[in-house]
Amino acid sequence: MQIIADIGGIPGKNCRGFCKYCYFRKVKTLDPLGCRQCSPGKLGCEHCTEGVRETKTEFIPPFLVLGNLQNSLMMGNYRGGDLKINISGGGDLSCYPYLLELTSAISQWGMPIHLGYTSGKGIDDPQMAEQLIAHGVEEVTYTIFSTNPLLRKTWMKDPTPEASVEAFRIFCENSEVHAAAVIVPGVNDGEELLKTCNDLEEWGANALILMRFANFRNQGLILGNEPIINGLTPHSLEEFEDMVREINRDYQFRVTGTPLCDPETDAPFALSLDKKREYVDILSEIKSEATLLTGKVAKPFLEKIMENIGASDLVNVVAADQDIGCLITHEELEDLDLKDLKETVIIPGRAFVHDKKATEILSQDGVERLVVRGPDKLTVDGEMSGTLSKEDVLKKELMAFEDLIEAINFFGVRKK
Repeated sequence: MQIIADIGGIPGKNCRGFCKYCYFRKVKTLDPLGCRQCSPGKLGCEHCTEGVRETKTEFIPPFLVLGNLQNSLMMGNYRGGDLKINISGGGDLSCYPYLLELTSAISQWGMPIHLGYTSGKGIDDPQMAEQLIAHGVEEVTYTIFSTNPLLRKTWMKDPTPEASVEAFRIFCENSEVHAAAVIVPGVNDGEELLKTCNDLEEWGANALILMRFANFRNQGLILGNEPIINGLTPHSLEEFEDMVREINRDYQFRVTGTPLCDPETDAPFALSLDKKREYVDILSEIKSEATLLTGKVAKPFLEKIMENIGASDLVNVVAADQDIGCLITHEELEDLDLKDLKETVIIPGRAFVHDKKATEILSQDGVERLVVRGPDKLTVDGEMSGTLSKEDVLKKELMAFEDLIEAINFFGVRKK
């Protein structure tokens, strides 16, 4: 179990500047997106304005971080000896000027520390890694991008890339390290990726998550910031999945990818595989008609699961022009062919749409549709599945799909 110690921070400001590929680069201040947290009569709230842009909270003083952490410890009913403090924030942890002071204070409590995210851009001296380990850091999530210092300097704007890579090596040799790399075509893929993987294996990294670079709106850039890099076309979903599977096959450390895939647990949507039919058979029967609105990544998986459940005649799956369902906005709803939609439409629980406006948009053809939200997640992506077993993934999917089926049967049109 982990307790979050939030240090705050703003992307681009509290990380020594944006990496060239950063999702938050070029973000514009636009109208609210809308989300499930908005009040029924008003489009817009903190979550879908400042929250999604992560522009609100600068670095928090260490005494406030420690105070909040102490409150969490006192208020929580924590038992057992596996409690860990996860230091996390919107900026880069290594750029937090009080990081050593904070970890030193936490170390007095005798609890291990997880550095929830760092790119290492704030590490000018590798000795900092040794100090953090001495303070009880046992786990690190580290965006390495490449172990080639020149690529880090050029693409991450890392002022001291040699020190950052050396600190990464020290972390690998003395703690549990989950590395991450946004894969930019022609930059850190191909031979450069293999060199990085060779270093990870030699140094003892525990895991690597490959993250597909996004450059267009339908790949997730919904904050008015496309393209991140002019003239660059990201890997296709098929190319990216093949890359993840190839690296997983050739190296011993744990390999996952986002948005696809986890070769070890079969996530996302392990239930879509024929070899998992015995698990699908324990799900409740679908008795009502509805449309599942989702993203392009999830559509084929959901169609296969509905087929395996025996509900393809009752539930159709429609993909908006967005790879990830959680990033569907009103703009994608406006582009749908409403003839494809049944009277009940179930949208992703975390979609960035206002409930009332979504109903208005999806009823513009004169059909008064009922638009409801499904579960927040139907599966897990590579950022989560890398720490899970096959059984964990199946359990999470079964629980989520049981909730989805309950929503379909309750809100859908009952078949006569």
